[in-house]
Amino acid sequence: MSPEGKRPRTFRHDAAGGESADQGYLDGQLLIAMPVMGDPRFERSVIYLCAHSAEGAMGIIVNRPAGSIDFPGLLMQLDIIKKADQIKLPENAETMKVLKGGPVETGRGFVLHSSDFFIKDATLRIDDEICLTATVDILKAIAKGAGPKQAILALGYAGWAAGQLESEIQDNGWLHCDADPDLIFGGDVEEKYGRALRKIGIDPGMLSNEAGHA
Repeated sequence: MSPEGKRPRTFRHDAAGGESADQGYLDGQLLIAMPVMGDPRFERSVIYLCAHSAEGAMGIIVNRPAGSIDFPGLLMQLDIIKKADQIKLPENAETMKVLKGGPVETGRGFVLHSSDFFIKDATLRIDDEICLTATVDILKAIAKGAGPKQAILALGYAGWAAGQLESEIQDNGWLHCDADPDLIFGGDVEEKYGRALRKIGIDPGMLSNEAGHA
């Protein structure tokens, strides 16, 4: 545990940092994978874009469960709580979703959360409703019942080099739409892909692997 006043120990180094000017960038929006994507790592994925600029993009997949890893187990693994303390965890910590956030740096954690929680010099405010924090301090706060009202923990992230995401969108690999907290934080993880498509008026059953440009 870091002494008071020292730089907090992080389990994810700074994402892409800074807020991009509004120049047609998609930070704060959802990417929805098209069947023609062709990359199994992103098949049927819904990604919340945390940062997007001329230098590239970074996002978190919000609809892929991490499998056998649960949040209380992760807290014990990081020595934030002891096994005996697990029964004392608040309900939102017990039920918090752990997701596979993407193929990059899968050993690091990223907490997407509602904007009612903020740590100076550690939290990136993405829009009015959603923030990203990647220090252990937010996990400690959640374990104590002092964290954000809504949050998901993602292991790893999705990253794109300069111009790469724009190229994939032009190649019909991704659709995008406005994000909403329910799609990001909702518990029905397996349903998010279909819900995201329906949000922009697309019937998931009408999509095929041969889909072309609309």
